[in-house]
Formats: sequence, C-alpha cells, structure tokens
Amino acid sequence: MVLGFSVDELLPKARGGGVLKMGLAKLDESDWLQPDPDLAVRAEGFAAYPEGVQLLPEVEAPGAELAAMLGISGSLPEAAAAHHEDMCLLTLRPGDEQYRLIGAAVAWPSDWEPAAKLGLPLRALHAPIQGYEEQLGSGVDNFMAKLKPGAIYGRCNWFIAATGERRWVAEPPERAFAHVTPENAGETLFVRSERQTLSRLPETGAVLFTIGIYVAPLGKLSKQNIARLAEAMPRLLDGEGDRRGADFYAQALTRYSASL
Repeated sequence: MVLGFSVDELLPKARGGGVLKMGLAKLDESDWLQPDPDLAVRAEGFAAYPEGVQLLPEVEAPGAELAAMLGISGSLPEAAAAHHEDMCLLTLRPGDEQYRLIGAAVAWPSDWEPAAKLGLPLRALHAPIQGYEEQLGSGVDNFMAKLKPGAIYGRCNWFIAATGERRWVAEPPERAFAHVTPENAGETLFVRSERQTLSRLPETGAVLFTIGIYVAPLGKLSKQNIARLAEAMPRLLDGEGDRRGADFYAQALTRYSASL
C-alpha cells in the first residue's frame, strides 16, 4: 500500500471517526519515510522546542542502531533531525507486558508533551484517547508482540485545528474556533494529518514509531476530501467530539463544504 506524503493523499486512507481501529497497512521500504525532507525546517522545529527530545539511558543502543540503519552516525535525535518524521523508540522491559516509551525526538507534537510520556507503557501513553483501552488496547499489545524485523506498517489520521503550525498545542475549543464561520472556514480551519509507521529494529528489538506531520488549510484540499470531512462530522460528534472540539467547528465545516 502507498500512503502518500500530503494531507490530500492521506485523508482517503484515514479513519473518519467512529470506532477506533488500528487501520495498519504493510508498506514497502520505498514508502517508509518522506524522501525529500526540509532539514532547515526540521532544525528550526527542534530549536524552538528542545523539550521534544526526551531520552532514557536505555535508548542509547537502539538509538545508535536506528541512526546506523538510516546511514548516519549518532543517536535517536540525529536520526529524527535528518528526516521529516518525528521518531520514538519503545522497548519491552523484562517482566513487563506492555512496550514503553524510552526515547522521543519530536519537533512537531500533536497536543502532547514527550516529557510527560517518557517511560510510560502503551496503555498509559494513550490514556487521553477516548475508547483506546476498550477498543484498541489488546490489539495494539498483540501487534507489538508479533511485529517482525523488516516489516513496516503504516496508518494515518486527521484532526481539525485552528492553526497551521506544525507544533500544535490545542487551545480550549470555544476560544480556538470562535472566529470560524461557514464563509471563512476554508482559511481558518486547518487539517492536520499524522502519517505514522511502526517497525522493529533487528538487533536491539526496539520498536520504532515515526510520525510525519502534514498540515493544510481546509480550502486548499480537493473538493472530494472536503466533502469526506463533512460526511465524517456526525460520526466525530458522536464518538470523539469532546476530545477534538468538533462541536465548535462542525457546522461551519459542513456548511462550507455544501457551498462549494
């Protein structure tokens, strides 16, 4: 499967609300990481957000293995700085039942703080996501246990934000979307997609989680994708409206789509 490297390419393959699903597809290595990263923008992102790099001592060996796999000398931060994707490493400690986060190099987080997540097991990492424990917890644990070196799996999602900034800290939705109307929604609503991949390092056995961030104004998307988002609004309101603040932008987005 090919996911693509833009919001317009990713949206048709992303879940549009409703029951949580892993939605993983096997990727070829050629579709793993963005081939043309803007390294100057990456450097600016890490410089502006140094707190995005969080490392436990045990990340040293898998971080060096990852960097070598990607053809550079260094560690997890160097690997992430040399690519478009933010990168996290997880391992299964002796006696644990869940993988836990041991290192993060994240310039552009989607409303989360790596420092608050470092060292946590998977289910605690995802605790803020409504329905994760009931709908995904066991499935994710089983997938991680069975993931083989050499295989690459990918998925994507989307959020509606009130900013086009790559590093997104969500404001209270009643304030963030207060200026949004059906007439200006094309310029004031932004669609943010995370292009995520999972793979296992062959030597250390650590699991690499990459997150490629893509953001576009609603009005710059294809009409088909704008309609797709409008069609997803009822499901989003029913299942995840509180977390994503959909109550405060759904009507404007739907009416904007209908006007096209």
